[in-house]
Amino acid sequence: MKSTVCIVDDDDQLRKSFQKLLAEEGYTVLDAASGEEGVDTVRTAKPDLVVLDMKLPGMNGLETFDAIHRIEPKLPVIIMTAFGTTETAIEAIKRGAFDYILKPFDVPEMLHVIRKALEAGRFMRNPVDVGVPPGKASREAIIGKSPAMQEVYKAIGRVSPTDATVLLRGGSGTGKELAARAIYQHSNRSDRPFLVINCVAIPETLLESELFGYEKGAFTGAAHRRVGKLEQASGGTVFLDEIGDMPQALQSKILRLLQEKSIERLGGRQTIPVDVRIIAATNRDLEKAITQGRFREDLYYRLKVITIWLPELRERSEDIPLLAEHFLTVFSQEVGVENPGIGREALQMLKNLPWRGNVRELANTLQKALIFNRGAPVSAEDIRQATSESRESADWDTEPESVVRQWVRSRLLQGSGENLFESVMDEVAGMLIEEAILATDGNRSRAAKLLGLSRPTLHSKIDKYGLQFETRPRQGKDTPKPSQH
Repeated sequence: MKSTVCIVDDDDQLRKSFQKLLAEEGYTVLDAASGEEGVDTVRTAKPDLVVLDMKLPGMNGLETFDAIHRIEPKLPVIIMTAFGTTETAIEAIKRGAFDYILKPFDVPEMLHVIRKALEAGRFMRNPVDVGVPPGKASREAIIGKSPAMQEVYKAIGRVSPTDATVLLRGGSGTGKELAARAIYQHSNRSDRPFLVINCVAIPETLLESELFGYEKGAFTGAAHRRVGKLEQASGGTVFLDEIGDMPQALQSKILRLLQEKSIERLGGRQTIPVDVRIIAATNRDLEKAITQGRFREDLYYRLKVITIWLPELRERSEDIPLLAEHFLTVFSQEVGVENPGIGREALQMLKNLPWRGNVRELANTLQKALIFNRGAPVSAEDIRQATSESRESADWDTEPESVVRQWVRSRLLQGSGENLFESVMDEVAGMLIEEAILATDGNRSRAAKLLGLSRPTLHSKIDKYGLQFETRPRQGKDTPKPSQH
């Protein structure tokens, strides 16, 4: 389903440029030339995101934001501002806006912030279903009836109404992010922001400024003050994912936040009170990290006020048939085919596999199996084909992110220059489209659905990246020629 973005700006040319840019990215675009019109659009059309200029005729940007926020408090709003109105934009951030961008803005940066804002909005507004009934298709769901999962549900129910710090533990792919969102959505802070910070995905040099913000002149390039995510989420909840990998220099600052409920911006001396609930998650052995001097023991005890363990899939294999039926329902609807079901032998095979990637790996396997299968119930051979492909492409003990990072590092070492970024992104986009065409047996309509694109957008990207496909005479379908990447 396409996301809808509303642009509120009195500059006709800018709104037209946004229309073209975002339409090419697959978004539905609404626009408004004034704050009053923007508020009416939010009330009637209920967009997924608003991009709002601070300087507007009549109702100004801050007044418009406040009015939008009263209508839809969980609707993410990105502020556009000229340098001279930065302080006004910062005030909007303190009131709950997602982020601000200085005009004239960098297009890739704007698109990146839009993607992040839409994800944050989805996290806040889309409820996580706990214990989904059979037949209901929801990607945002925690599935399982096993005793281990019943304990997880009870723990979520007990801790949600409190302000206690929660530490979620469990292997990669066990559902820690979904559990964090379920706690937030059942908490007393559910009408306030919920922000996710992945302590691994953000480079160490940027993580501190992302969390705590910075003052003008704090470092080279800090031309103005920026509010950090912790200050921005005041009154709400911050989910610190992969906290076991947080640099030690920042661990002491998080400890101070938990102890004193205050922070200091990078380069600043002012103590800023911050009221946020912290939910943290890790798949690391924190006790071992403490003995090795990589994680602070005092922070560990501050975090584990309440600890919830998400069980490994192999520890709750009785949930696999329920999970399999759920994922087949979800993926069948997404691809536009009927749910073929799954055979008894295939279910037994699923129960016997090790699932080092847990529920995430099971979901990926069933998605592949559904693509391989031809309408009949998913068979043991479909599962075998899906899992053998994974084993051939990478060691099962290797995290997918690590494999991607290794490839990125190799590309950085192979070449340099002004066009390296665009070149790598084109390679990735080309491979993604090729794999989608291959996975859907050359059916471009299904490939477009799989990628979340319209068919015309898929065709334009095939042309853009110069992809060539051979047509099979009998079926009339496309298969990629050998990759040139």
